[in-house]
Formats: sequence, structure tokens, C-alpha cells
Amino acid sequence: MEIAKWILIAIYILVAFALIILTLIQSKEDEGLSSTITGSSTNNFYEKNKGRTKEGKQKRWTILLAVVFAILTISLGIIYMA
Repeated sequence: MEIAKWILIAIYILVAFALIILTLIQSKEDEGLSSTITGSSTNNFYEKNKGRTKEGKQKRWTILLAVVFAILTISLGIIYMA
């Protein structure tokens, strides 16, 4: 059981660093008040295919790593309570 704990801790640290790096390199999606004034449309080719772009893939990986991070946090909490 001790080896499994150390393996989970190593994976936890790697996921944490990857999550930090992914969140730091992402661009800001928010246009703020300027999009309200100019009335920018979200019905264009880029918005429809946003998941296939580099930013879309980064966002997907960030969400996936965040879920893995949460699961590992709960798992390690249960292991240390036992």
C-alpha cells in the first residue's frame, strides 16, 4: 500500500504542474464590455469550430487535468485517513 501511495503522490505532482502550466499559457477569452457595445456575433466559423483549435484543445486538456486532480486529491485524502 505504501508503494501505491508514493505512485499516486508522484502522479499528483505531475498533474499539478501540468495544470499550472496549462492555465498560465491560455489566452483570455473574455472580451468584456467592448463586445457588448460592438455587438460581436458568436455565429461565425471560428466560434463553431473552436474545439478544434489550439485554444480549444488547451481548454479541454485543462478541464480533464482538473478532474484528474480532484479525483487524485480525494483518493489521497482517503488513503491518508485510513
